[in-house]
Amino acid sequence: MTDPLIDDVKTLLDKEKGDERILKQICRACENNEVISNYERNYVRTLAEKYLGRTPEVEEKQHVEEKSISDVMFSNTPSKQKIETPQITYPQTAKLKSTNTKMLLGIGGAIFAIIVIIGVSLSGVSYIESDDSQIPIDSSSTLSIQTDLSTYQKGDIISISGTSNTSGKINLSIENQDGQLVWSEQISVKSNGRFSTLAIAGGDGWDKSGTFTLKVENNLEIESKTFSFRA
Repeated sequence: MTDPLIDDVKTLLDKEKGDERILKQICRACENNEVISNYERNYVRTLAEKYLGRTPEVEEKQHVEEKSISDVMFSNTPSKQKIETPQITYPQTAKLKSTNTKMLLGIGGAIFAIIVIIGVSLSGVSYIESDDSQIPIDSSSTLSIQTDLSTYQKGDIISISGTSNTSGKINLSIENQDGQLVWSEQISVKSNGRFSTLAIAGGDGWDKSGTFTLKVENNLEIESKTFSFRA
């Protein structure tokens, strides 16, 4: 079913109002029945009120959870925590003439495997096997957030992901270099403790270059991360 939002998007493109690159991205998403974020809908609604002289129709809330690129690339597997240890294999070689040489090679391989296992155990890093790609997580951290890039330009898509030790909803927000709130969204934490969403680098408050701050709150903790923006 075609999203009614596409009518406003096409009208704005015809009138050359708003950011052409963002509007075309939203138009393609509507035509392909892809998920459109709340920020994108608010962006079109604001332009429609400003330039089309009317308020867009109230749309049904989509009950489709936005999936990150990693959700598509990896199959669903049960959530469980385990230590990943490298498996060492040796290529088949021609039979050695000397029995002593075989014994030396076997002992050397065993020692190397023990060293690798000890190194992984002492690193304090574990892997969570989940719907998302395997990302190392510091075992002492209970709340984390990250972006796919450290620098963005106007109109870029910002991929946001992280982990939380709480269930239910968390609050995400972005502030510009002047401390002005330029984006916010409330999303649910998945059963494996991970969350992800997308934001567009554009709109009110994105008119100047600088260092922007991304924050996450889960009612127990607040974590933040900065990234560079070029207008």
